[in-house]
Amino acid sequence: MSKISDTIKNQRAVYTLEINLGRSRDDGLPKKATGAILICYSTGISEDEAVREAVATLRRLNMAPLNVVGYGSIQDRLEDGHEIDDEENNLMARALDENSVIVAHVMPLFGNDIEADKIN
Repeated sequence: MSKISDTIKNQRAVYTLEINLGRSRDDGLPKKATGAILICYSTGISEDEAVREAVATLRRLNMAPLNVVGYGSIQDRLEDGHEIDDEENNLMARALDENSVIVAHVMPLFGNDIEADKIN
């Protein structure tokens, strides 16, 4: 059984996603926010699967995902010349180990202004 789970884990990748949120009841965003932008690391066999998992997870948390932009797997990002620091690399490794969605950054939106890192 562990050989099967190891094979599945080896096929999975971590994808970097930018998710735009609208507002919904009990979403945990600041009261005056009009939405938010999240940076997430989500695992999947493909980027489509990682997006589906991230959106489903956010909906279970009473959030309202509106749009998702995928930046590819860690390999894709490195090939595109992105620099990935140790903290980001650790979060991606954690997402892969836990087969999970990690929200790495939350940036609430206030109309046309952006106020970063303020959560209730």
